[in-house]
Amino acid sequence: MGEDISEERFHPEDFRRFAANLARETEHLGHWLHSREDPGSQMPRLGFEIEAWLIDDACAPLAENEAFLEKFDDPMATLELAQFNVEINSSVFRTGPDCFCRILSELSITLAKARDAAREVGGGLLMAGSLPTLLPEHLGLHHMSRRTRYRALNSAVLERRSQRPLRLEIEGQEHLRHEHSDVMLEAAATSFQIHVETQPAVAHRVYNAALAASGPVLAASGNTPFVFGKLLWEESRIPLFEQAVEVGGFGDSARGPVRRVTFGSGYLRESILEAFVENQEHFPILLPSQLPENDPDLPHLRLHNGTIWRWNRPIVGVDPDGSLNLRIEHRSLPAGPTLEDMLANTAFLLGLIEHLVATPGNGAGLLPFGSARDNFYAAARYGLKSRLHWDDAGPTPTRQLIQHRLLPHAADGLDRLGIDASERDHLLGIVAARVQSGQTGSAWQQQWVERHGRDMVGLTQAYRALQEGGQPVHTWKIE
Repeated sequence: MGEDISEERFHPEDFRRFAANLARETEHLGHWLHSREDPGSQMPRLGFEIEAWLIDDACAPLAENEAFLEKFDDPMATLELAQFNVEINSSVFRTGPDCFCRILSELSITLAKARDAAREVGGGLLMAGSLPTLLPEHLGLHHMSRRTRYRALNSAVLERRSQRPLRLEIEGQEHLRHEHSDVMLEAAATSFQIHVETQPAVAHRVYNAALAASGPVLAASGNTPFVFGKLLWEESRIPLFEQAVEVGGFGDSARGPVRRVTFGSGYLRESILEAFVENQEHFPILLPSQLPENDPDLPHLRLHNGTIWRWNRPIVGVDPDGSLNLRIEHRSLPAGPTLEDMLANTAFLLGLIEHLVATPGNGAGLLPFGSARDNFYAAARYGLKSRLHWDDAGPTPTRQLIQHRLLPHAADGLDRLGIDASERDHLLGIVAARVQSGQTGSAWQQQWVERHGRDMVGLTQAYRALQEGGQPVHTWKIE
């Protein structure tokens, strides 16, 4: 959700001033992108965010994130929208030899410290796409984290919707209908976000490649079959989050092609700047906070971009030395089931993106944008049981496509990034074993419920014990 702001309510002049600054900063970004030199063969950097749940002894949400942060006492964690969610961050890592070992080592230490802090406030820590025991009544404003930005966002979204409630309707294996009066519905979905650095000259191709890769990687990574006790999609976070902040572009186009939470409106043609121009031209300003003007850090552009939740979101960041950086934030993967599973998903995604970028064309191979979008939603709904398009071929069983074509492509991409063969084979081997067995986190949860019934507390307890054991989900048994 980004940095906090100081204002909760805004006036028409605030929107006019912010719009003028946003236009100037978008133009400035174009100049910066054009002036940047190609750094040559320098490998990209990676960073991660894990959204996690605080739970009590009964596996219900524990609204103690401020107390947790006090015990954790480390800038690697921060608040999330709900008081029972926290965000755990990583350092920045350069891809290359031993990078995944270093990532695993750091995140293992950070998560162990986070679990200790959770125990000190009377609970536990859980990484999952959604919490199986979560109920709608947990998602009230009384559980909103105390940050001005969250209150302002809630007011802005409801104002754009003329105070109409948010309507959640997901038709999956079962049918969920629910109305919610605030943006706390968004807190029902928790993700594992991967940040991949890119350079201006190739950023549009990296973005396109991320779109193309999203469907197959998501199909192998589903971990959210249940929302409010209903069995829905293999990765129910996707429709849940898209409807939780349903505010679109100008002219109330929330249900049209321009949406605030979106797979995207098309591939980019020549520059990553096209995405930021679309931000300026098609998405009304939600949070016109008073920020420094003529600031080279582009604060208006960055704040506005933070209120548009593309599943692959281009981001302009600022390094500690004050220089700008450019990265793609991949937002569609769920938290969990284990750290090794999440890093295996990262390797699959990263390698497939790098392979596609090295392929002649726009970064997406021969896959039309419409097929990439259809793949994404088919993967979210049906997981490894879906059929996906790739190149110019017709629908192919997803497990067959990943095993025989996409994992070799990902291995090629990781080789190009200098990843050690041992790390490459270990992480892609986890994905291969998961695909071979068909046991994603979502599949395991469904199998547990088939054996034990809709005991969501029991499911959460069993899931947590196996998560803390650390073994990848394809090895999990149903006790």
